[in-house]
Amino acid sequence: MYSWYNLLSVPAFGSCTRVSSKDSSSGLSSRFGTLQPSRLIFGPRKLLTNAINITPLSIITPQKVRRSSLSAVLTDDNSTTMNVEEDIDNIGLISLDPGLEPYKDHFKYRMKRYLDQKKLIETYEGSLEDFALGYSKFGFNQEEGCIVYREWAPSAQEAEVIGDFNGWNGVNHKMDKNQFGVWSIRIPDSGGNPAIPHNSRVKFRFKHSNGDWVERIPAWIKYATQDPTRFAAPYVGVYWDPPPSERYQFKYPRPPKPKAPRIYEAHVGMSSSESRINTYREFADDVLPRIQANNYNTVQLMAVMEHSYYASFGYHVTNFFAASSRSGTPEDLKYLIDKAHSLGLRVLMDIVHSHASTNVTDGLNGFDVGQSSQESYFHTGERGYHELWDSRLFNYSNWEVLRFLLSNLRWWLDEFKFDGFRFDGVTSMLYHHHGINMTFTGNYSEYYSEATDVDAVVYLMLANYLIHNIWPDATVIAEDVSGMPGLGRPVSEGGIGFDYRLAMAIPDKWLDYLKNKQDEEWSMNEITSCLTNRRYTEKCIAYAESHDQAIVGDKTIAFCLMDKEMYTGMSCLTEASPVIERGISLHKMIHFITMGLGGDGYLNFMGNEFGHPEWIDFPREGNGFSHDKCRRQWNLVDTDHLRYKFLNAFNRAMNSLDEKFSFLASEKQIVSSMDEDDKVIVFERGDLVFVFNFHRVNTYEGYIIFYEVNGLPGTKLVVTCRGKYRVVLDSDALEFGGLGRVGHDSDHFTTPEGVPGVPETNFNNRPNSFKVLSPARTCVVYYRVEEKIEETNNDKSTSLTKTDGQYDAQHCDNNSFEESSSSEDKGVGSSKKELTETEAL
Repeated sequence: MYSWYNLLSVPAFGSCTRVSSKDSSSGLSSRFGTLQPSRLIFGPRKLLTNAINITPLSIITPQKVRRSSLSAVLTDDNSTTMNVEEDIDNIGLISLDPGLEPYKDHFKYRMKRYLDQKKLIETYEGSLEDFALGYSKFGFNQEEGCIVYREWAPSAQEAEVIGDFNGWNGVNHKMDKNQFGVWSIRIPDSGGNPAIPHNSRVKFRFKHSNGDWVERIPAWIKYATQDPTRFAAPYVGVYWDPPPSERYQFKYPRPPKPKAPRIYEAHVGMSSSESRINTYREFADDVLPRIQANNYNTVQLMAVMEHSYYASFGYHVTNFFAASSRSGTPEDLKYLIDKAHSLGLRVLMDIVHSHASTNVTDGLNGFDVGQSSQESYFHTGERGYHELWDSRLFNYSNWEVLRFLLSNLRWWLDEFKFDGFRFDGVTSMLYHHHGINMTFTGNYSEYYSEATDVDAVVYLMLANYLIHNIWPDATVIAEDVSGMPGLGRPVSEGGIGFDYRLAMAIPDKWLDYLKNKQDEEWSMNEITSCLTNRRYTEKCIAYAESHDQAIVGDKTIAFCLMDKEMYTGMSCLTEASPVIERGISLHKMIHFITMGLGGDGYLNFMGNEFGHPEWIDFPREGNGFSHDKCRRQWNLVDTDHLRYKFLNAFNRAMNSLDEKFSFLASEKQIVSSMDEDDKVIVFERGDLVFVFNFHRVNTYEGYIIFYEVNGLPGTKLVVTCRGKYRVVLDSDALEFGGLGRVGHDSDHFTTPEGVPGVPETNFNNRPNSFKVLSPARTCVVYYRVEEKIEETNNDKSTSLTKTDGQYDAQHCDNNSFEESSSSEDKGVGSSKKELTETEAL
């Protein structure tokens, strides 16, 4: 019988022990941890050791999620008058996972908090969507005949606006304060023109309780710049309101939401081949076509929000509504996004609402002058400071903080047409301990306790509800290492509402293997366990490496595999060394099995698709402020005689395979073999069969592959007559730098296991098999050939056709297999390399 993972009770990132941290000295992300695989149950037969099944919800759970009146309220904008006590009792998330029942009071409490907060906002602001239009009220806005400037600074004793327009003297531009701590001023137009010229510098000046006057960049500023001629010059706010002739007009609609995101994580500034900061327009014209050519459907942009410290990778934000001026103007960023849309690429923004830079001169932290938490954007004392990140932490219960952050989300969606977000540092938000020195084992008590920051949970629920109401096709991803159950379920069920979470244990597992284990020590069981150990009901984005693994001090997968030989051994004009041969083979296999088995979407960081040979080191004092390692060497992949082109071509083919077969979006995922001796993993995803041979030297001829024709275990078998498979992707193909050992024109005919249509006679419910050639260190994918078979039996015709990935026939019997069984050896690809005695097993 099948052995099943308890996919509802394991942590979403895999069964791992992890500690969340960031390097406060450089602001660069880093995460470390020890991986602990879940238990597997093995069958008695060598080639079918286990079957791991990702199945429909109805198979995992005894009942469907009930639609309570709570669910109706949460999905109906006009329904806010309700008896909360009665309606929060039925939490859909608990119906989905009965293991959460002991924590029902926690869910009821946070749901009540969410509904109460939402109702208050609707009562006093009209709606959550209106509340999130704060940028049309705060900051600088053009109204009839004047510019109105508003700033929330309740602790200020006096305030004025200064800038180029008044010679930096605010004596004639004093501001008034209302009962809510909001300062405002109306500045009439002069001679029919705005009193503050477009693209001129401005600042907010205020006096705090000790009598000192300070100057700050307005919190809602839409553009901020620094003097490029001065080293480490402070930033200054810029009034940005271009005339119609200079304002970028979007020309292309947003692309439709894909079945599964294939994400290209990119940093605009470091995307040039030259040692400099690249621009939005150069990225749009030069890099976006590369991304499209490699068949990605989504671009995830890092470091968009203004950050004064470039080496923070964009994670120490100073100006939340301003696009980073290093790469151009807001209009240039709009050009980039519109260009992406014209190429069919969606654009996600890496948004940072988990913390803010401690920079006082340039950032939001400058508004904190010692006041209470309710009069500040941040918590006071230890609760308001992240000791590892050296950053400030938001007070998510504060009304104006909610307005600021929710409006920030809407600003990027409405003004720039982003298609969604990747929320950074979600673990830090979810818990008062921020994940610091905290291990997560998957025990539910780690997620629902006094350590949970319910204020932040409520904010994230409001944020996801808002995003999906404004743009239903938005994609929202959480960066969470804890694996909190419910993070990726709808708010209407009591979840937090993210569409996906990052499968953050996977890259740690690969780096652990590459750095600490010999090839012979690689466990097929452990690899499969880590890749599949996730909550099925909550979608994951899988990745073998992201920017985290590419930063200085760590190594990319390519660098771990080939190290210094990447500089000397990547020429096709010389024979590949064993190191290079191994490196290219495993690089393809690691990325592909991660994509095929690791989640419901896939992510790659810029340059890793072709094995970029160097880490990332942003200009800083420690490297003489050099840009040499803060760029991407596209010339390597463009040079025809270098082997980087093979990795890039395979990456393109991986994405093309999903584009054609949509296996990432398939609910069918079955692992039929994890052979520790042979070092082979075989699994089905959608209509495809994947065969990975990780053995260092062994090539297997006539290797038996078990598979299931008709979908998921537990479903009725419609037919078990003959099927025919062919190679659709082969990492050993010459075009991918392989040896070309697998024949691509061969037909692989299936053989029944037991009596067709009678599961109890099959071995482990596996009704069919076929034989393949599996060379060492290769991965090969097989697809079912669509065919129509006409048979005459007693003058009756029976047809076999492929419909929706399933074969359907009413009159197939064992006789239909006799002919194919006798010719099954035709399905074994012939080897173009003579097998050694050791290899010929």
